[in-house]
Amino acid sequence: MEPAEMNTIPNGKGHEAGEETTATAMKSQSEDATQEPNSTENARTERTEANLVESSEFLSIVDDKKTSRFTDFEGKTSFGMSVFNLGNAIMGSGILGLAYAMANTGIVLFVILLTAVAGLSSYSIHLLLKSSGVVGIRAYEQLGFRAFGTPGKMAAGIAITLQNIGAMSSYLYIVKYEFPLVIQAFLRTDNPSGEWYLNGNYLVIIISCSIILPLALMKQLGYLGYTSGFSLSCMVFFLIAVIYKKFQVPCPFVEFAHNRTVVGFNTSVAAGGVQMTPEDDPACTPRLFNLNSQTAYTVPILAFAFVCHPEVLPIYTELRNPNKTKMQHVSNISICVMYVMYLLAALFGYLTFNDNVEAELLHTYSRIDPYDNLILCVRLAVLTAVTLTVPIVLFPVRKAIQQLFFQNKTFWWPRHIAIAVCLLALINLLVIFAPNILGIFGIIGATSAPCLIFIFPAVFYIRIVPKEEEPMRSVPKILAACFAVLGVLFMIMSLSFIIIDWTSGTSKGSSGH
Repeated sequence: MEPAEMNTIPNGKGHEAGEETTATAMKSQSEDATQEPNSTENARTERTEANLVESSEFLSIVDDKKTSRFTDFEGKTSFGMSVFNLGNAIMGSGILGLAYAMANTGIVLFVILLTAVAGLSSYSIHLLLKSSGVVGIRAYEQLGFRAFGTPGKMAAGIAITLQNIGAMSSYLYIVKYEFPLVIQAFLRTDNPSGEWYLNGNYLVIIISCSIILPLALMKQLGYLGYTSGFSLSCMVFFLIAVIYKKFQVPCPFVEFAHNRTVVGFNTSVAAGGVQMTPEDDPACTPRLFNLNSQTAYTVPILAFAFVCHPEVLPIYTELRNPNKTKMQHVSNISICVMYVMYLLAALFGYLTFNDNVEAELLHTYSRIDPYDNLILCVRLAVLTAVTLTVPIVLFPVRKAIQQLFFQNKTFWWPRHIAIAVCLLALINLLVIFAPNILGIFGIIGATSAPCLIFIFPAVFYIRIVPKEEEPMRSVPKILAACFAVLGVLFMIMSLSFIIIDWTSGTSKGSSGH
């Protein structure tokens, strides 16, 4: 057995001896299987009964051909495709609200918060990968079981389910909100009269059934690498358009309806038009720092934008020739690329509209000219990107459900399909009846995101890494403990601010995000 192969074999016996001990133990089992097949079969049965909770698809399978595997298939996804998949999991509708977040924090504070959240996200992935390497398990729920038993497993599964359902709901809300406007603009329909193809609820259902569901039925996550690459390309086009528009839209901009009534005064936003106020107008001056009631939403939105942790371990499982260092490089590259895109989109979106930017950036552009061809193309690109992101985010939810309720069951297509159909049906109901998307971002980002980014990786690391390797008072475990405390404080702070904002009646949730 090659050394590279041995590093991918989990510790089926459950001792905490590290990867080298794991590889040695599995190699000994393979040799014994050749010499003493009967005794090996009995030993395997005993191990299965003693560790029934870990007999999932993520654990090793030694078949009759003596082939050791971490899952029911060999990891075949390339490094680049893994970056695409993880980047697509990070990128989503959150980018549309970052300019609004910057408007409520100021440029400097936003950059500080964005940098901090990105760095903390990378560190928490390091904790997850280290814990996974110690016990040889690449399932978030099973890490929770190893650390705290059934309560830990349930907590991880519930957090992943809530987080990703919130993410998918936000993506489909963009489809519901933007797709009818795009069709209406293409058809030049100023006064729709209730046509079904302009009803966002119908469009969400059609797209879910025709595009999302077929992709969500894929057996392996690696197959979605090509669609993830195309999705990211669409968001790059969105970013380029935002930067371009910064130098085309005057400040302050003039509403489209007002444009059509004041053309005689030469104050439209057409090329060469005259601005209605001087350039030094306070409304056109970017703020370096800004604190208001809506600042409470900023940190949860940023935390939600960088959550990719439920997808990390499934992508790690399907990575070709996997090891911790390689997967950490995949994570770091994905986070860095998304960081740059987030920062540029927020900065140029904010500099374009300043305090007039809305929680939904694309809607702000439509206020200027709903028939702008470039913005229509950008809308289509964003719709395509978020639609192709939904299957990526659905995979960990289905895996969590399988881990919680069908752990010891082998792969079965009817169950695989039924879970996907039920999840999409639930998400469609949430999207159709959700009053606004800002509440989804705020509540989900303030609860499950801190758990998945801060608390769970830290406490799993403290509990799983052996004391012989890292004592409780060692620097890595002290840092992990501080990391968990930071997550708890972040959750309490965010929820408190959001509740205060709602009770004070100053929330801008009606504007949507």
